[in-house]
Parts: sequence; C-alpha cells; structure tokens
Amino acid sequence: MVLNISAVLLFGAASALAVKTKSAGGAAALVLFLFGFFTAGTGAYEPIHNLVQASAEALSALGK
Repeated sequence: MVLNISAVLLFGAASALAVKTKSAGGAAALVLFLFGFFTAGTGAYEPIHNLVQASAEALSALGK
C-alpha cells in the first residue's frame, strides 16, 4: 500500500504540534524551517527538496 502525503500538509501538522507543545528543541526548529520552506517555494527549493526526497527514499529502503 502506497500513501502519498503532501510535504506542506505533513510539516504543517508537525509545526502545529510543535507550537502546541511549546517545543523549543532543534527538531522543532527543523520542522518549522521545512514547513516555511515548502510553503514559500524559494529559489533554494530544488536542492532542499532533492535532499528531503533522497532521505525519504533511503528511509523507505531500510524497511524493505
């Protein structure tokens, strides 16, 4: 079964959780950065998107 979730939706939910729990750690900062990045679609979109995509593919390959 394949499940596709938009990166904006995923990081938006994680950002809402980080704000609600008042997280102040590095992971919360990374989630908030990625949410802002994916929603803004800046010129740095392509390299960061490729990095996130490669990381997701590597994690999915670990489960096989």
